[in-house]
Amino acid sequence: MAIKGRKVSMNFMKNRKSLISSIALSIMVGLTSGCSTINAGMQSGELPPQGAFIAENGMQFNIQPLNLNNLPPAPVYSLSRSATGMKNARVRELLNGSRGVADYRISTSDVLSINLIEYPNITPSNNSTNASASNPYAAGYPVDQQGYVQFPLVGRVKASGLTVSQFTNNLRSQLQRYLKYPDPQVKVVNFRGSKYFIDGAVKQPGEFNIADAPISLYGAISMAGGATTEGDSNSVILTRRGIQYELGLRDLQDMGISASQIYLQDGDSIHINRLDRNQVYVLGEFGDIKPLEIPDHGITLAQVIGQSKGLNPETANAAKVYVVRDHGNASYTDIYYVNLQTVTNLALANRFEMHANDIVYVDPTGLTRWNRFINSVLPSSNAIRQLTGL
Repeated sequence: MAIKGRKVSMNFMKNRKSLISSIALSIMVGLTSGCSTINAGMQSGELPPQGAFIAENGMQFNIQPLNLNNLPPAPVYSLSRSATGMKNARVRELLNGSRGVADYRISTSDVLSINLIEYPNITPSNNSTNASASNPYAAGYPVDQQGYVQFPLVGRVKASGLTVSQFTNNLRSQLQRYLKYPDPQVKVVNFRGSKYFIDGAVKQPGEFNIADAPISLYGAISMAGGATTEGDSNSVILTRRGIQYELGLRDLQDMGISASQIYLQDGDSIHINRLDRNQVYVLGEFGDIKPLEIPDHGITLAQVIGQSKGLNPETANAAKVYVVRDHGNASYTDIYYVNLQTVTNLALANRFEMHANDIVYVDPTGLTRWNRFINSVLPSSNAIRQLTGL
C-alpha cells in the first residue's frame, strides 16, 4: 500500500509539473505573439506609407511623407505681419463701427442729471439739503424701460438711443413752449444701461458698466486688472452681436492701430486666451518630454526637437519622426513623417512650421521595444520558474 501511494504521489507531481509547464509555455507564446500590444510606451503601429486610411478608432488619417513639395503653409503668426495676412484683418470693421465719447447713446436704466440754471425752483440743485424733499428727481432722472424720461412741465421725453446733445436739443425745444429762457444742462451721471463682459485669463473677470464715458478695448482690459501671467494679450476675442473678432494688442501696434481706438458697445464680450493655448506637444523618445509654447514668430519642427533636448540617442528611431495635426471639426487628421537619419531632411524639419496643438512623436527602435517587452515579461517568467520548481 505504501509503494502504491508513493507512485500516485509521484504521478500527481509529474502531472502537475507538466500542467504548469504547459501553462507557462502558453503564457510565453501568448506574450510573444501579442508583444506589439503589451510593450511599454507608445508606437506608431503599421501605418501605410502614404495616402488615406481609417484607423480602428474610426478616425480618418492622411499619411504624408514630408518633402519640399508638400510642406504645409505656415500659420498666420509666423508670417510677416501685414494688414491682410493677420488675424486682425477685420479690425477696420470695429474702427468704423466704434463711437467716440461724444457719440455715446443714452440707454434704458441710465440716470441723467438735468438742470435749468434760470429756474432752480423746477430743478433744485443736487447739493441742496432739501432737494430730495422738494424734487424727487434731484438725484437724477432715470430712463425707463421704454426709453423715456419723466420731466416737469413737458412730461415724458424720448431719451434712449439719442446722444446727450440730441436729447438736450429735443428737451430745449419742448420747454420753449413754457419757459422764456430754457437752457437745460444734461449729463449722464449713472451709466446703467450699457454693459460689457470680460473673461478668460484676466485678473478680475465679470460684468462691467460702460460708465462715465465709453470704454475702449484697452481700457476694458485694464479695468479687469489686465491679463494674468498665464494670459496672452496678443490673443483676444471680441464678440459683438454674434460675430467674433480675433485681435492681438501687439499685432495692432504693428499695424499702427491702438486698442484705445476700438470702443466697446453694449453687450460686447471680451475673452483673453491663455498662453498654453498655443502649444506643441512632444511624445515618445525625446530627451525632455514637455509642452512647448509657440512664440509670436512661430516655431519649426527642428526647433521643437532642439528645445526638447533632441532625440534620445539610446532609444529613439530617428527614421520615424511623426507630426500629428488634427483639424478640429474636419473629417480627417494629417500625419506627416520624416526620416531624420539623413542630414538633408534636417533642412526640411527647419522649414516645417508647427501649428498650435500639433503632436510630435518619435518611435522607439526595435531593440528598445524588445528590451521593454523582456522587462515586462521577466516578472511573469520568474513567477513561472518558481511554480515549475515546486
